Amino acid sequence: MKRTAVALVLLPLPLAAQTPSPTPAPGEQLPVVRHVLDNGMTFLVLPRRQAPTVSLVVHYPVGSVNEHLGNTGIAHVLEHMLFKGSREIGTTDPTLEAPLLAAADAAHDSLLAELARPRPDTSRVRHLTDAVASFEDQVEAFAIPNEYARILSAAGGRGLNATTSYEATRYFIELPVNRLELWFALESDRMRNPVLRGFHTELDVVHEERRMRLETSPGGIVQTALLATAFQVHPYGVPVIGHAADLEYMSRRQVAEYFRDYYGARNAVAAIVGDVDTDQVVEWAEEYFGAVPAGRAVPPVLAREPEQAGERRITVEFDAEPRLMIGWRAVSGLHEDAPALQMLASLLTAGRSTRLYRRLVAGDRSAIHVSAYLGPAFAYPGLFILNAVPKAPHTTHELEESIYQELHDIQSTAPDSSALVRIKNQIRAGEYRRLSSSLELAMQIAESEAMLGDWRETFRLSRRILEVTPEDVRRVAVQYLQASSRTVATMVRKNGSQ
Repeated sequence: MKRTAVALVLLPLPLAAQTPSPTPAPGEQLPVVRHVLDNGMTFLVLPRRQAPTVSLVVHYPVGSVNEHLGNTGIAHVLEHMLFKGSREIGTTDPTLEAPLLAAADAAHDSLLAELARPRPDTSRVRHLTDAVASFEDQVEAFAIPNEYARILSAAGGRGLNATTSYEATRYFIELPVNRLELWFALESDRMRNPVLRGFHTELDVVHEERRMRLETSPGGIVQTALLATAFQVHPYGVPVIGHAADLEYMSRRQVAEYFRDYYGARNAVAAIVGDVDTDQVVEWAEEYFGAVPAGRAVPPVLAREPEQAGERRITVEFDAEPRLMIGWRAVSGLHEDAPALQMLASLLTAGRSTRLYRRLVAGDRSAIHVSAYLGPAFAYPGLFILNAVPKAPHTTHELEESIYQELHDIQSTAPDSSALVRIKNQIRAGEYRRLSSSLELAMQIAESEAMLGDWRETFRLSRRILEVTPEDVRRVAVQYLQASSRTVATMVRKNGSQ
């Protein structure tokens, strides 16, 4: 499946949850109905009479932070595999298919055991590799490619897709409302009876995606280097798509067990937004999803990054234009200082009138791109990241010095309040724009419920950036943007040019 990045703008903008918001955000008043099944699955239903359509999102708070060395990338692989169908969908004969899948699994397990030996028997490795391929070829004879997507497309579905991030996996689609029961039947079926057919073929797709995003993309390469250098303990240092070696040795059985453990009903939040009847939705939720196994609770992420003792630097060589990324140790999205840091990022790069854009892009034209943000995710302490690409003949060293000078000015003198007013006006306008999209609303309330336990919470959190003052911005710049807490990643050409 082609994966689109649909980012919720609201999540990087919160203040501490314990600070009350004086003015309710527009979304807090939405008539969302929350219904929880006995197995723990939560449904959020929001009737909207704008059009005879419905937006559907299933959100699991399981992402790459829940993985460990040895299974990195498994959430992303599983995201791909859940489009392969179920026992009844995607195959011509499930009775003949099942034993062939089991035989392929057994052969692959034996292959992995042989490869783990100090001196693998090359002839046995070759024999087992051929056996796996043979069984999978036989399974392929029973497969109906893309049947799941075809059924939904024929029913008028649009935008069928999924995303995996550090902290979540979510599946979504938009359908004509008169086809809503079809979604209940299909989605509950793949939660109960998924069949991960075509596993190694899909792994090849994931490998290619990794090559494109991380191994041959200049931006992906330098970001991977930055995060791996900044996070030496926390899983934020591992790409969402996983390590190549872990993908190489991943098994279908391993992925199936991971799904069975953590993608059960107790971890699932379904958001249904559109021209729907709430009572009917609740009835179908009970009927179709009531028998879905609960699964296990998502394991807590207990890793904590140690204090950084000084600046870290890494240089990567690649045949591309030089680029620069700087990351300062920062806070989680729930921390009380997160909104001020987000405001700082916006003051620096969010538009043509911002400080670093005026200086580097429009002013001395030393850069072709500059951006700032809190990342790489939300739930755990992350980085305040600045990303810049120099314009020849300027160098990354020049950009770095200019960035530090601009930050020093903010640390010395609080920014003008008029700049904050402009950004706050953009935030208010963005709140109302987001309310116009049923799909974005479904994504937001599902994410808020799954991550924060209340579908209203991200509305409240996003509002609290409106309380940030110029002095707040100056204070967090002083507190967090110190040389001792930063990591600098620089890409240079193989001939050494920066």
